[in-house]
Amino acid sequence: MNDNHFKFTPKVLLLPFFLVLSLWIVFWAEKRFNLNLGQYGIFPRTFEGLRGILFSPFLHGSLSHLYNNSIPLLMLTTAIAYFYSELTYKILLYGVLLSGFLTWIIGRDNYHIGASGQIYVLVSFIFFKGIMTKYYRLVALSLLVIMVYGSLVWYVFPDIEVGISWEGHLAGLITGFVFAVRFKTPEYTKMIRYEWERPEFNAGDDKFLQRFDDKGNFVNLPPPEIIEEEEITTPVYTYTFVPKDRVK
Repeated sequence: MNDNHFKFTPKVLLLPFFLVLSLWIVFWAEKRFNLNLGQYGIFPRTFEGLRGILFSPFLHGSLSHLYNNSIPLLMLTTAIAYFYSELTYKILLYGVLLSGFLTWIIGRDNYHIGASGQIYVLVSFIFFKGIMTKYYRLVALSLLVIMVYGSLVWYVFPDIEVGISWEGHLAGLITGFVFAVRFKTPEYTKMIRYEWERPEFNAGDDKFLQRFDDKGNFVNLPPPEIIEEEEITTPVYTYTFVPKDRVK
């Protein structure tokens, strides 16, 4: 597998767009028709609370809550759709189910709503999977994600901020790590562009590398061997002029 594995498709833009748009439509409908959809969130360890596993990612308590989840969800889903195209739907669907179920098990007795759990699934998966593949592009993506969203790790601990579901964040972090271990990706190899990248390349035959010793110091090549050539004698030809009248 090489860099050609990563191809841009309409899914890369359309899937994140419609996913985030659905969150805003639900929030608009709740405010427009004065609905109380918070009761459809995850309520731990109750049979009725199980329905929140499916519904809670689409529910948000305030405009700021929705906005703060929309931007990361848009960016991370785009990254997943491009770099892990074959796993996109598995990560999104199973991520909702598993992280929601874990929240239902460990959560406090309160309604847990919001897409932040799914955000933690994506951050966790992208980071751990990229490091595991050791492929330079995915490792770079992992480092970029952890640089931008690394501070989110603090919100998996209790009492960091009042009113947040740290249980949902922790469940998402665990889920993403499990997916990184469980889901298989192709064996990525960098595209060969130069002769020295080929497995059969022999450094001893390379004229440039021969100018360096074992310690990396520049050295002069030994002078070429001079082959003595045998002396070649040139035969001497003698021409005699014979007058025409003497030729019989």
